[in-house]
Amino acid sequence: MSTAAPALLLASQSPRRRAMLAELGFAFDTAAADIDETPQPGETGPDFAKRMAETKARALARPGMVVLAADTDVTLDDVILGKPRDRAHGLDMLRALSGRSHHVHSAVAVIHETVMETIQTTTRVDMGEIAPAEAEAYWASGEPADKAGGYAIQGYAARWVRRIDGSLSGVIGLPMVETVELLGRFGVLPQQVAAA
Repeated sequence: MSTAAPALLLASQSPRRRAMLAELGFAFDTAAADIDETPQPGETGPDFAKRMAETKARALARPGMVVLAADTDVTLDDVILGKPRDRAHGLDMLRALSGRSHHVHSAVAVIHETVMETIQTTTRVDMGEIAPAEAEAYWASGEPADKAGGYAIQGYAARWVRRIDGSLSGVIGLPMVETVELLGRFGVLPQQVAAA
């Protein structure tokens, strides 16, 4: 007799993360974790992503449920860029990233009862030159407004990405291979696998 897998809660209202988790075949509910997302003084990109993912997971932990939380941040010269505060900040980010390499750090935390595990990925992204007029048009599109680092690699900004070294899905916001492996450790499987 098989035991039913615990219910899964995604601690995010991100449309990208919801779509990615659904594409992997998981059934889940969603809820947003209301936490302070301010980096601490001297905190590195990987440490910040890990702390945010774990804090989100703990904030929504509840008995009998597996909670999955993720966080993605972008660093340039080891400085965490965050999300654009406004148009000027967004254009400054694009100017800074133009023609340079930066790193994208993703962390995924899963908690069930009192057990929590976290995985992380770091991906190097090499950007081509972004002309000022292109940056202006990109900001006007609305796409970069709520994105870490001020761009979406799966959207219009893909035209500037020369090379990545690491996890594309991690840059988008949910490293898929690592997420499936991590959920599997908690007995949560994609529906098509669980039904087989």
